[in-house]
Amino acid sequence: MTDVSITEPARPRPATVTAAAAIMIFMGVAGLVNAVVGLAAVGGVVDRFRSAAEATGASQSDIDGLADVAWGTVIAGGVLSVIFAVLLIALGVGNLQGRNGARIATWIVSGLGLLCGCCGLLAVVSQSALTWNVSTNNQTEDLTQALTDAYPDWWIALNGVVSAGQALGYLVVALLLALPASHPYFRREASAVPVPPVTTPPFPTIPPPPPR
Repeated sequence: MTDVSITEPARPRPATVTAAAAIMIFMGVAGLVNAVVGLAAVGGVVDRFRSAAEATGASQSDIDGLADVAWGTVIAGGVLSVIFAVLLIALGVGNLQGRNGARIATWIVSGLGLLCGCCGLLAVVSQSALTWNVSTNNQTEDLTQALTDAYPDWWIALNGVVSAGQALGYLVVALLLALPASHPYFRREASAVPVPPVTTPPFPTIPPPPPR
């Protein structure tokens, strides 16, 4: 008897899946680069802010508080960038391998990322277009405006591009994985199909002659 197994051939990876994974990995790396740039530049921002804040007559504790906010914002953004980078790269690899769980997780992350990107873009636009008016205390307004003015123009432009690119990238990734061309690649691959063993029917036997 012979037990033969037939294995289904490897599924070809659609271009839509490859493109989605490539975008995810690129977004993860770009987020890390942006975080490094922010950490490298925030020191100069805080120095310019402290110099301008001294002319407002604000107390040292108020100046230190806003300086800590500037540092904390960049550090928190850097930590989130690392987390999202690791997550995006891991999900990108999972999508390349045709794991449906990775595709579902990518849709969830894309929804959250799209929301964060839109919020970030709104914050950048607000920072570049509005003048602070947070209280009736002119000194507080001047201090907060000094922090806003301490950021270089390229900082606002870079964060605007990153936020817009982030929102667009998550949207494109979600759409690519939802296209009909991507569906077959994420279907569960059939395992080896066993073929029933071939048995030879027994030869008929001739009963012995009865005794005489």
